[in-house]
Amino acid sequence: MKKIISTFCLSFGIVVGTAVALTANAQTVTHRVPMFENDRVKVWKTIIVPNSPLSMHRHEHGRTIVVLKGGTLTIQQDTGEKKTVEWKTGQAYWLDADPPGNKQHADVNETKETIEVMVVEGKKE
Repeated sequence: MKKIISTFCLSFGIVVGTAVALTANAQTVTHRVPMFENDRVKVWKTIIVPNSPLSMHRHEHGRTIVVLKGGTLTIQQDTGEKKTVEWKTGQAYWLDADPPGNKQHADVNETKETIEVMVVEGKKE
């Protein structure tokens, strides 16, 4: 019985420790959280933490950004070109689809505060 309890405690400790580490990691790494999807739209929450850029990507469709926690964001094109945007908490913004081609961009939070947005992206033009 002691062996079963010891094994359970060890396993439980590993699972809890892993869950805590994953939760802590999610708070320190920029990431997307899927929220909803159907045949018309895809919705996700993006959490952009300081000094952890969202990887290079592109948007084939227009999208609405609803800012949950605002801040200043640098949009870095794969060509090296940079553009800074200010997203205000509680505001919504429309962003057109990215131009055709292979151009990609990364979203970089160079501030000290986390930025959080909900993205509602259309699937059809």
